[in-house]
Amino acid sequence: MWGILVALLSGALMSVQGVFNTEVTKQSSLWVSTGWVQLSAFLVCVLAWLFTGRDSIGALWQVENKYTLLGGVIGAFITITVIQSISALGPAKSAMLIVIAQLIVAYVIELFGMFGVDKAPFEWRKVLGMLIAIAGIVIFKWER
Repeated sequence: MWGILVALLSGALMSVQGVFNTEVTKQSSLWVSTGWVQLSAFLVCVLAWLFTGRDSIGALWQVENKYTLLGGVIGAFITITVIQSISALGPAKSAMLIVIAQLIVAYVIELFGMFGVDKAPFEWRKVLGMLIAIAGIVIFKWER
């Protein structure tokens, strides 16, 4: 149950953040807004680290698969692409397309056991679920 609640909160926060970032971008620029997002996130992480335990930063250099350290770089591109999609499509359409893309990519990662994730068997019901979600987007976007 905890995982479900956290996932729902994450989705809600991502939607609000996307709208906020898009508004900041309108009043500044894409790179200024994205930089601010990354800097402010870093500051929050440093403060949380100071108050919650101070695990060794050196542990980062012990990470086996160094490519997994690129999460922050990917995060910057996530911020940029969310801002641009919300600007072009609006929050609701952007969120739906982003979630569908996340589902498809996550399922492919599971199917092939990529990036150290346990390999999952192919299931038609998951594909059907994604197709239903895509149909939902088409219906949602459909204009008279």
